[in-house]
Amino acid sequence: MASRVPSRQPTLITEAQENVPMFVREVVDARTVEFDGGQRVRISFLAQPAVCWAAAAIAFATRTLVDRPVRVTSIIPGEVNLWLEDGTSYAVLAVREGVLRAQDAAGALADAEAAAAREKRGLWGPPCNGVEVTSTAGTSPKRVQPTKTVATTSAAPVVTTAPAPVPAPAPAPVPAPAPPPCTVAYRIAGQWPGGFQGGVTIRNTGSSAINGWTLRWSFSDGQTVTQMWNATSSQRGAAVSATNVHYTATIAPGGEVSIGFLGSLRGGNAVPASFTLNGTACATG
Repeated sequence: MASRVPSRQPTLITEAQENVPMFVREVVDARTVEFDGGQRVRISFLAQPAVCWAAAAIAFATRTLVDRPVRVTSIIPGEVNLWLEDGTSYAVLAVREGVLRAQDAAGALADAEAAAAREKRGLWGPPCNGVEVTSTAGTSPKRVQPTKTVATTSAAPVVTTAPAPVPAPAPAPVPAPAPPPCTVAYRIAGQWPGGFQGGVTIRNTGSSAINGWTLRWSFSDGQTVTQMWNATSSQRGAAVSATNVHYTATIAPGGEVSIGFLGSLRGGNAVPASFTLNGTACATG
């Protein structure tokens, strides 16, 4: 890739160009980047990187952003929303992968942070365990000297009565679990030696709209997704993630979205046993 020469010294951006393709030249930290034109900005809605995960956060941001086209919309001078080429919000992606925590999390960011914490991704696992651990110097416990007792012949023995035991409180009733807010139907549309075509339909059975989603499942027979439409796919081993594109991001209550894909296989082609949508388990059928 040809090297880019900045036209001016790096500055804190004050005139972010709206929704114009740009290239990230350098990652300062996981929420601060510098564009090839020299502008330096902070990405909105992301908390300061945790010290215990700083190196991994910079590596993730560098791998995801450097020398790749992105689009930005400005929030305030020096602060922007940043979107990847496929329309993915970098802030939601970083929070979902456990690279950073959200600042004032709400909506899709809150869902992404809850999913990362539940699956102990990134800084939600060791050594951070979701929070910055600050070590403090403890104080040595004081040694208690035993009390000397003096025997007397004039004092009568004191008889004490043990207090009656206090009954333990009754356990609070456990509320019944809420029904899943989604239903997923998986189907195999066709199969041939070494490959197959699959389809997945996601139905919103909740009472509120779903704005932005990621569907996850795992294959049990070594299948691999090679192409997907109506969503973007990624796969690590058996685990598959399908994330909405801009025109499938919203699923109204009672509505549904269908995605399709092509896959390769080496043997069996069992249907996945379970699915999660934004980290929440869905019913199947």
